[in-house]
Amino acid sequence: MTPSRTPMPPGRRRPAVPRSRAGRAATVLAAAGATALGVAVAAGPAAATSSTGVVINEVYGGGGNSGAVLTNDFIELYNSGTTAVNLAGWSVQYKSATSTAAFSGVTSLTGSIAPGKTFLIQEASGGSTGAALPVTPDVTGSVNLSATAGVVALVNGTTALNCSTDAACVAAGAQDLVGFGSTANISETAPAPAPSNTTSITRTSGADTDSNSADFTVANPPTPTTGTTTGGGGATPGPLRIHDIQGDSFVSPHAGDTVTNVPGIVTATRTYGSSKGYWIQDPTPDDDPATSEGIFVYTGSTPTVAVGDSVLVSGKVADYYQLASGESTSSTSQLSVTEIDQAGTPAVVSSGNPLPAPIVLTPTTVPDTYAPDLGGGNIENTPIDPARSALDYYESIEGMLVEIDNARVVGPSAVFGSGSSADAEQYITTKPGQDATYRGGTELLGENQTPSGRLELVTSGAANPDVNVGDVLKGAWTGTIDYSEFGGYTIADSTQGTVQHNNLAPVVATAPAKGQLSVATYNVENLAPTDPDSKFAALGKGVVTNLASPDIVAVEEIQDNDGASDDGVVDATQTLTKLTQAITAAGGPSYQWQGINPVNDQDGGQPGGNIRTVFLYNPKAVSFVSAGGSNVNRSTTGTEVKAPLGGILGGGVGGLLGGPSLTLSPGRIDPTNPVWNSSRKPLVGEFKFNGKKVFVIANHFDAKLGDQNADGRFQYPAQSSATQRAGQALVEHNFVQELLNADNNADVVVVGDLNDYQFSPALNVLKTGKAAGTAKPILTDLITTLPTDQQYTYDYDGISEVLDHILVTKHLSKVNYQVVHVNSEYADQVSDHDPQVVDVTP
Repeated sequence: MTPSRTPMPPGRRRPAVPRSRAGRAATVLAAAGATALGVAVAAGPAAATSSTGVVINEVYGGGGNSGAVLTNDFIELYNSGTTAVNLAGWSVQYKSATSTAAFSGVTSLTGSIAPGKTFLIQEASGGSTGAALPVTPDVTGSVNLSATAGVVALVNGTTALNCSTDAACVAAGAQDLVGFGSTANISETAPAPAPSNTTSITRTSGADTDSNSADFTVANPPTPTTGTTTGGGGATPGPLRIHDIQGDSFVSPHAGDTVTNVPGIVTATRTYGSSKGYWIQDPTPDDDPATSEGIFVYTGSTPTVAVGDSVLVSGKVADYYQLASGESTSSTSQLSVTEIDQAGTPAVVSSGNPLPAPIVLTPTTVPDTYAPDLGGGNIENTPIDPARSALDYYESIEGMLVEIDNARVVGPSAVFGSGSSADAEQYITTKPGQDATYRGGTELLGENQTPSGRLELVTSGAANPDVNVGDVLKGAWTGTIDYSEFGGYTIADSTQGTVQHNNLAPVVATAPAKGQLSVATYNVENLAPTDPDSKFAALGKGVVTNLASPDIVAVEEIQDNDGASDDGVVDATQTLTKLTQAITAAGGPSYQWQGINPVNDQDGGQPGGNIRTVFLYNPKAVSFVSAGGSNVNRSTTGTEVKAPLGGILGGGVGGLLGGPSLTLSPGRIDPTNPVWNSSRKPLVGEFKFNGKKVFVIANHFDAKLGDQNADGRFQYPAQSSATQRAGQALVEHNFVQELLNADNNADVVVVGDLNDYQFSPALNVLKTGKAAGTAKPILTDLITTLPTDQQYTYDYDGISEVLDHILVTKHLSKVNYQVVHVNSEYADQVSDHDPQVVDVTP
């Protein structure tokens, strides 16, 4: 049975535990018609009929006894079938001829046995008489067999059989039974003849007629042999090469098959985490560019081979998928990794061999298209075309050695796990001129336009390069091509060059001009009182130094007073007190706050955390207009727009009469609408600045959890979460429209983490009320006013993209908008989002 590799759940935010290389779920796609290792019970007399063709071939129990010809007992197996059989998880078992108790001697098996070959198990010795076995055994046990009478069982399992009849042993999993000596009470039809200290019993011509007496004869002398393919016995290459196993498709044509003696050179080992193993590569490739010459060999324990070993590997071929809870191989959007689940010990033919030359990834090596548009279809159902897309290309070299030279970092280092199981993961680009940002990243410029040059690089433990965006990995960095559920294809690093740190400077916003109101948004990533003081101090410095102490700051992901403890607490006074005190300690103003506690566990986010949006504001610069009574449940009661004089005046008349106001301030927009299920509800506040009304709406839209993986097999991927965000955007658009109906010069600032791109349907709905088309917008998304290479607020897996937005109505003038990059491009970050600020003149 394949050892467990634990999967991780999907989501955009990365978990703080080791992922693809530290956990494994034993989930494989097996080829239809793969050999079953089951039990077949024939009609008539009970008999252990092996469905695999593997049978007990010879038994010798006189080893070491007086007059013995060999020092050790042995049991020899034979594969009379037409396919190799993986014996991992099987055993041979023994008990005395007349015993009615359980089998007392169990020897577990490893390795595989090729068709027409034998497999030798050395057992205990009764003394020092006799010669050593003439061949190296495949497995060594410690069971003492009788020289003259006993029962041996071949079992698909390692639990001792507790049976005393043929039928009961067959039902318990016996694949073959041999009772020898006339007193044996378990046998197939009748016992085999009795051997001695100088003779064994051996099967005649490998036949199995289900009669031990007919199938076995006495051999003088014993004839132990081994012809297995998993070490010992002078193994030779089997019929399949790595490129045969990989094939020209994403899923191996041999998935589920047991393969024997696959040759290759060990190019790298993985000795940490629970997904231990090694990579091998065939130094003699074929001429098909679609078939990879490398493959991962999964061992589940520290591999015994070394880099440079020439090996022959046997085991079962698997296409391994990392599955989240509730996923199956048919529903997951991940791509698989083709691997061999090693059986037994590989045969080491020689050591110290030169490694195959790595493929050097240059700016023109990988296609410019990241993934083909298959209308949502499964790329695994298409043949590999290395010129079609980056996904195709990397699949065509999966498991092979590659090299990058002087590569620019586009995603900072992040460490997952700890100690020897730690992974440092960072992203580079093989195409430095592709979609470059002004600070060295690589940018998402449209739906399904993932930059094809972006590639994950994984290092381990002390090898963490600790790089930021814009740094350069100098010299040659080599490794094997692997796949991660979070970042697509990766380089599993094995040798490193050096690091050129370019000391990317954090952005510092310019202060607003006199008479301007400054409004900022900042996702502070699950901020709780239990977070270290250093996080609060860094956030405080960011607000004061980098954001220039805005008059209003909408903060997202403020957790309640006990953070992720799911105990019904929803108040966040302690969290907000620590945050505002940290801002003051950094030299900023004494902010006050306005917010609404959510209903417990109803707004999504980390269970128990009760994240919410909150307004921080400087009372010396701006005043908050409170509205609504204290007896109103603001968590579930929506605020409404009140037009001046109680009517809808529109035009500029509403403004002349004092403009619209809110029934609840702070308030929530339609909080019981199903579009907000398991999601944050927008927080609305009315402020006054220099005597003028400004309405600010703080948001944190539904996250992208549940969307298909953009690096996965369904292309283009389905974005199931987009429907809810579009619905949220429409509700908010209509609310802004109500303010403008009351006064078309109303000053409205919409801010926050909208969890979607500037070109997404949700943003179009928020601006125009329509998912697509050219309807007149009532809001301007300020990120779109920046130069293209500056349009990003977040770095997700090496892709600079927009999730956070500030939008304004048309009446706000003299707009000065800035994205303040202080987190997402840095290995040392206090949040995964960058804040942004706008200075406006109401």
